Amino acid sequence: MRVIAGRFGGTRLQAVKGRQTRPTTDKIKEAMFSILMPYLNGGQVLDLYAGTGGLGIEAVSRGMDHATLVDRQRAAVAVIEENVAKTHHEADFTILSLPAKRALAELQSQAQAFDLVLFDPPYAQAKIEQDLADLVARGLLKDGAVIMVETDQEAILPASSEKFKQLQQKNYGITVLTVYQYHQQEAVSHENCSFPREF
Repeated sequence: MRVIAGRFGGTRLQAVKGRQTRPTTDKIKEAMFSILMPYLNGGQVLDLYAGTGGLGIEAVSRGMDHATLVDRQRAAVAVIEENVAKTHHEADFTILSLPAKRALAELQSQAQAFDLVLFDPPYAQAKIEQDLADLVARGLLKDGAVIMVETDQEAILPASSEKFKQLQQKNYGITVLTVYQYHQQEAVSHENCSFPREF
């Protein structure tokens, strides 16, 4: 596992031992950031289920200014710290050892807002719509923010919602990558919207 491109390109990253964390493969990561490349023009990144920290590190390597990396597993946080240290740019990262919901509350208290959000939760525990609603309710998304979601084939996500427009969705074996863009004004009509009305 490595940083694929950018200023940290080629840096080898440590994996988390055991089965509690499922790292994104280099193949999927390369596909993911090929899709995201037009949006990596500086700004703040939130990786809410960071695992190894590889996705957030890749985003900063390719042009984002700062990444907040969140994970509740102690073993994962230790690996994130080790991987961030390998970049020699620790100031470009914030690491939060918290469950996702508590991390969002903490970020709200700090008046944070993000340009890019990376969602790669454990497939069996994916609660993407709930997390997106929480991000909106807490004011953690900038207008125009892009959200990259990695799920398996069993996850059912709506094409678009009142404030989230689906930009792309691509399948890679068992993995599905879905990209949304957030708009503070309604992105689509109310018809056929599946996300919660709080959006």
